[in-house]
Amino acid sequence: MQYWLFKSEPDTWSWDQQVAKGEAGEEWNGVRNYQARNNMRAMKIGDRGFFYHSNIGKAVVGVVEVCALSHPDSTTDDPRWDCVDIKAVEPLNRHVTLDEIKADPRLAEMVLVKNSRLSVQPVSDAEWEIIRALGGL
Repeated sequence: MQYWLFKSEPDTWSWDQQVAKGEAGEEWNGVRNYQARNNMRAMKIGDRGFFYHSNIGKAVVGVVEVCALSHPDSTTDDPRWDCVDIKAVEPLNRHVTLDEIKADPRLAEMVLVKNSRLSVQPVSDAEWEIIRALGGL
């Protein structure tokens, strides 16, 4: 299993909206960055990810799971853009803020710290465990 982080502005698509989609999940569409797209193309069913509120809140708020493999993004006719579907798995008991992540030396190499603008990014096994623990899971 691989781990990922999905960034969303909560006033555009929030954790609560993701949860409301239930088991069917929702297409993670609208991504127009080649690296983020390639990350989604590498995902497998069952991979887990952190749901991160960007801009407002700037915190990891929940855990999601990939429930559909990479497929054409329904928000465009441009064949270059793909997406996956994700479903909510569980909320963190405590949000883990970007400031907290940046302050933790164990997370200094995390993509979120090094390249915070990338909207879909890999998370290492160690980073996954650290953030889950910080979030009370």
